Amino acid sequence: MSRYSYLFIGCFFLLISFLSFINIIYSYYFNFYLNVNSYLPPLVISFFGGIFFIFFKFKNKKLSIFDKVFFVISGYIIFPIIIALPYYFSIYDISFIDSFFESISGFTSTGFTTFDNVQYLDPSLILWRSTSQWVGGLYFLFSIILLINIFDNNLKKSLTNFLSFDTSEFFKQSLKVFFIYLLLTIIIFFILKFINFRNFDALNFSLSIISSGGFKSVNNLDYILNNDFKIIVFSFLLLISFFSIFLIYNLIFHRFKYLNYFTEDFYLLVYLISITFFLFVFFSNNNFSLILFSISSSVSNIGFYLSDNLNNNLSTIFLILVIIGGSFFSTSSGIRFFKIFTLFRFALNNLLSHTKPKQILLSKVKFDETQINYEVINKYFLSIIIFIISLSIISALLTLSGLEFDQSVKLGILTIMNTVNSSLYGLENFEFQNLNIISKFILINFMIIGRVEFLTIIILFKKYLFKN
Repeated sequence: MSRYSYLFIGCFFLLISFLSFINIIYSYYFNFYLNVNSYLPPLVISFFGGIFFIFFKFKNKKLSIFDKVFFVISGYIIFPIIIALPYYFSIYDISFIDSFFESISGFTSTGFTTFDNVQYLDPSLILWRSTSQWVGGLYFLFSIILLINIFDNNLKKSLTNFLSFDTSEFFKQSLKVFFIYLLLTIIIFFILKFINFRNFDALNFSLSIISSGGFKSVNNLDYILNNDFKIIVFSFLLLISFFSIFLIYNLIFHRFKYLNYFTEDFYLLVYLISITFFLFVFFSNNNFSLILFSISSSVSNIGFYLSDNLNNNLSTIFLILVIIGGSFFSTSSGIRFFKIFTLFRFALNNLLSHTKPKQILLSKVKFDETQINYEVINKYFLSIIIFIISLSIISALLTLSGLEFDQSVKLGILTIMNTVNSSLYGLENFEFQNLNIISKFILINFMIIGRVEFLTIIILFKKYLFKN
């Protein structure tokens, strides 16, 4: 298992090196020479880093859960430092803290930016921002595989078809994730081309959408999404990061043979249809495309918006959709709908069992035979408690650093849920470049905390606070 962990880190070093090389080729091919040399440091550093982790003979020992968590969290620090170098060495005179902020925002697929006018940037740097999100989304999926034993057995079984998760199975699932992720990116690109996106915008948005990122290649989406058909197609593309990345794979290869492959996605579909119907009937003013876009952008934790926004009174509802999030095995963030649904059912079943003690109402999922045990319920409940604690801490810290309380709470939610600020949440005019260093460090830390899954933080605390 230790071999896989080192390869896990080494492969991402080489991937960043490869993408740096692609950016250099792109710059020379289209005669964008202004920042071409800024991609040499990440190319060299990440190349030798990858060679070291892949070929160096580390002591072969079984890694503990703590060691794996340490590996994952270290990646959220080391890789953004490398990704920050092209920003720092560019011609735009960006400070290192702003460069690191931009790279963390990209790698965690959050989308906060210190650039006030993206369209004035060197196109190669815009592409670098989008690729940082793409790599970060893939890293998140690989980290779930590495930390699979932390989560409930149902997730593990849905990946391995009830086989043990040994080293060979890790490699098998990792390769499957990579090729599905790459294939979906290509599919999104061609669909965007079909609705008349130019090549550059289609490429950047395909990298952002699949990773549930918030970076854009244009300042305003309205110029691209200029009719209802484009808005609806784009909205459905946003939902790709809402459902499980394995959904299409399972539909093709399993054909509903095993219902447990589709249970979570089925619940997500019912949930999505319900909230769309409710908001369309009561709040949309018969503008279906706009309500679908707003919902898709929120549940997928992307946060894109159009200028012709819905009633600002809906910002609280959209923030709730951001908090809930989507599928467990997707690039979106959030507490995850299935967790909340399971806790609701568990609470309801226990309440009913007191009124009808002769009726068996314990823990069966309605549409399959999955048993939800108390250990899983405790994990789900703990993740909500940690979210509340995390939100309280970041809101308090941001308020103390000089922000208004309502801004601190909204920004805290979006930071932990790795969702870009926009008019959907009442923060369209928020400027990160004007924040002080302390506020930026607070956001940097909580963007990472939001991405590594709340339960891993508890594991780290347990390691140091409870030695036994």
